[in-house]
Amino acid sequence: MRLHNKVQLFSVINSHLISYPTPMNLNYSWNWGSLAGLMLASQLVTGILLAMHYVGHVDYAFASVQHIMTDVPSGIILRYAHANGASLFFIVVYVHILRGFYYGSGTQPRELVWITGVIILLVMIITAFIGYVLPWGMSFWGATVITSLATAIPVVGKHIMYWLWGGFSVDNPTLNRFYSFHYTLPFVLAGLSVFHIAALHQYGSTNPLGVNAQSSTLAFGPYFGPKDLLGVLFLALFFSVLVFFYPDLLGHPDNLIPANPYSTPQHIVPEWYFLWVYAILRSIPNKAMGVLAIALVFASLFALPFIRMGGGKFFILTEKLFGAFLADVLLLSWLGGKEITPVTSFMGLCCTAFLFIYLLGILPLIGYFETTVQSSNK
Repeated sequence: MRLHNKVQLFSVINSHLISYPTPMNLNYSWNWGSLAGLMLASQLVTGILLAMHYVGHVDYAFASVQHIMTDVPSGIILRYAHANGASLFFIVVYVHILRGFYYGSGTQPRELVWITGVIILLVMIITAFIGYVLPWGMSFWGATVITSLATAIPVVGKHIMYWLWGGFSVDNPTLNRFYSFHYTLPFVLAGLSVFHIAALHQYGSTNPLGVNAQSSTLAFGPYFGPKDLLGVLFLALFFSVLVFFYPDLLGHPDNLIPANPYSTPQHIVPEWYFLWVYAILRSIPNKAMGVLAIALVFASLFALPFIRMGGGKFFILTEKLFGAFLADVLLLSWLGGKEITPVTSFMGLCCTAFLFIYLLGILPLIGYFETTVQSSNK
């Protein structure tokens, strides 16, 4: 009798990883999910090792990061692997989400797969933001700006902000809270990822054609394992080049300056993976309306399986308009890194308006039209 029939853990691994039935026409765009899991594991390992040397105190946080990079053996590799690993993690996850959006991977009956994915994205953004604050450079002002957004919540907003601060300004209690959250939330992410995979395996993976492929499947391990391994090798190559040759390429030079509460920077720039959210937020002059717009974006993402998602090659209009949506998000990210001027503010407002029109207007209408045309042609 085989070992996986005797040990329950091995049986679960075999059924969900090795012999899991997978549509035989999956292409390389389905690699990004497994690569995201790999990057999460990398972030957990490097984060735990960094936590052994980091000091969560406003007087020593910046110095402890410099100590890691200069005095700890291989500390500079650990620090840059963690910092660039976060960027690479977001690249992988964003491409994974866009692939799911394009091919309609969250449509009925896989709504729970998409919803858990959006929850994972939200937790990722929160985790990355509080991690961005920990080195205590320009991120001090980022923490001040973002935590003050809590005041936009009626009645309890100020109480939430003071709780996050641990006082009446961003100070040592704030850093301690963020350090605790940053250490805890990645394990929450790992649990959510397991739930995400379980939801996926309940109904099986979709495929590029968007058709029922239950009768045309192959075992995942022997057939798609090598394909995933090739993706891992390319990712490892890119990761290595980034860490060893261009470690500060995706960072901002102002983060190399210690935090100074008495000197406000002229232009606060968050990490690149927050820029599209930051552009939406600052394109609306009213703080409460800006926060509401961000909440509406994520509410729209949650509602996408019930509104309309892409369907791949059989939905021509949806496929073409997906390019416009992608260009809009990229333009928002570019605008988020620019200084606030009348031109960038107006462009940000236009891009934000198009994003909402696309998610809440164009997608449902085009979906209804294409579904009607397809039904009439049958």
